[in-house]
Formats: sequence, C-alpha cells, structure tokens
Amino acid sequence: MTDFDYTFKVMMLGDASVGKTSLTIRFISGYFLRDLKLTIGVDFYSKNVIFHNIHRVKLQIWDFGGEERFRFLLSQYCKGANAAFFLYDITNNRTLEHLPAWTQLVREHAGDIPIMLIGSKLDLEEYRAVSREEGIQAAKTYSLKSFIELSSKTGQNVEKAFEVMTDTLFEKYPIGD
Repeated sequence: MTDFDYTFKVMMLGDASVGKTSLTIRFISGYFLRDLKLTIGVDFYSKNVIFHNIHRVKLQIWDFGGEERFRFLLSQYCKGANAAFFLYDITNNRTLEHLPAWTQLVREHAGDIPIMLIGSKLDLEEYRAVSREEGIQAAKTYSLKSFIELSSKTGQNVEKAFEVMTDTLFEKYPIGD
C-alpha cells in the first residue's frame, strides 16, 4: 500500500424519504436502521476505503435533507464537492420527476461533477412505480455518469454504487494531477 491518501466529497441528494440517510448509514456501518429521523439541513459522514488494494481513500459524504426548506443550503455545500448521488424511490415516480431541478442546482454550483442516479428501495420491487428502463433513460437524458438500483435494507448493490463512484472519481481526478 502506498502512503497516498485521497479525499473525495460526495453529496447525497434527492427528495425527503428516498433513502439518502439509509444508504449512507448502510455504507458507513454495514447496518440498516429502520427508524431514522428526518435529516435537518446537512449531516456529515466519512469512511476510509482501500481502492484497488492500493490507495487509501477517504469518502466524505454530505447527506442533504430533501425537504424544499433545506434547498438553500445546497449552493454553499456544492462548492468543493467532487461528486453526487441523486436518489429516487422506485415506488414513487414523483421523486424522479425532481431530478432536473436537482441536477441544475448541482451543475450551477459545483460544475461538471459526476452524478450517479440511484433507484432506491429495490427490496420493495412489488410496489415499483418507476421501471428500471425509466431510470436508465433519465440518466441518459440528464447526462448522468451512471445508474444503479439498490436496497439499503438488504445491502444489494450498496458497495457496488460506491465502488463505481470511486472508480469514476479516479478517472476524473487522476492521482498525481
């Protein structure tokens, strides 16, 4: 392992109750917490990971409250962000309809950072209101870097989402640049 440490700031965005905090806590701790409180403003988390068995990487995760009343905070916290996850709930098509407004805010204040579209709550497949194809199409329409569906409850694709994003970040910000 090298002595090189790299820090990436990743924003968790999306409407209230789409699963941003659940995903963050599942990734950080490996656990699913059933009774989470509404995020007020912004919460900060971090996790150190080993990237490709070589580089120590610190992922700083900025978990934004999804309610409209907290949106004013976004412009300040976008500055210095390296990437963003936009989550929507696969059982609620309204949460995907807000993607254009969120991506516009991010691009306006953070520039051309990679944004990954995440369909959350895959464990609720039987209540699906947004097809996988609609998610893929939305990612293409809004020029997002990637798309994945996951379940914070079961852990399905949680690690994969962060691995894909870390790969993307190393492509965009190569070591040594």
